[in-house]
Amino acid sequence: MTDNAVSLTEVELRRPHFQLGPIRLEVPKGYVTAIVGPNGSGKSSTFRLILDLIKPDKGNIKLLGQNISEEEDWQTKSKVGYLPELFSPHDDKLKASSKTDFVKKWYADWDVNRYQELLRLFEVDDSIKLGKMSKGMRRKYELALVLSHHPELLLLDEPSSGLDPLAWRTMIDVLHRYMEPGDRTILMASHIVEEVKRLADYIVFMVHGRVLGVYEKDELFGSWHAFYVHGEQVSRKLVQAMPGQCAIEEAGGGMLRVITRKAPDAEAWCGHEGITISHRQALQLDDILAILVEQERARLRS
Repeated sequence: MTDNAVSLTEVELRRPHFQLGPIRLEVPKGYVTAIVGPNGSGKSSTFRLILDLIKPDKGNIKLLGQNISEEEDWQTKSKVGYLPELFSPHDDKLKASSKTDFVKKWYADWDVNRYQELLRLFEVDDSIKLGKMSKGMRRKYELALVLSHHPELLLLDEPSSGLDPLAWRTMIDVLHRYMEPGDRTILMASHIVEEVKRLADYIVFMVHGRVLGVYEKDELFGSWHAFYVHGEQVSRKLVQAMPGQCAIEEAGGGMLRVITRKAPDAEAWCGHEGITISHRQALQLDDILAILVEQERARLRS
């Protein structure tokens, strides 16, 4: 990951009841990176830091190769499309078309044909006042708006919030098409497991303001597994030595469920120890997150 769209180096943000970081994170160009974590983990604050909407207390942030806050950084930011999780109520009295007329003046690459195409695709009427739109309609309008200047980088904070299943599928298709040229990047925060699985190339786990790991998606799902072994055959003490062991649970019927984050190594270890794996199960994204959250809580308690 040497060619990065976003780089955060030892970034910290301190607030009276919350600390973000220190964060070291590199978002590679040309890929979709998804940040997942519980509410309050610092995902939205990270987006605002990247866009220079709030200032870090420590650390360095680069956006598309440039340090943010530099003079003329508007040229860099004009290559970015940002979809926040929550929209400002100050726009509510504006017609959507009026907001569009204002926004498009800031982008030399504004594409009115693309804008109209996306409105038709999402079935959005931009003559309606923003405050009169449903949450899903507003989300679709704002997504059309940020895509219409062909940004090099998309920052999407919970992009599917409020969307019905049909609109969600349309959004997924639109984002896949956006990535087709190969030189564009998406950094998104999402709690929708299927959304992450369909879109992401890399997954970042963030808990309590800390990045706990960055994983290539296929490698992640290939590594985190639950192995079921007979408790009569092996002791709990023995399986504690399994490579990557994260948790051991009683599974009923005399079985032990052993969770590992190093499935290939763990399988080889079981063969060496003469342990028969009765059943194996790949963990889902929310299962992995739950384990990481519990580990982080245990770290904080200690």
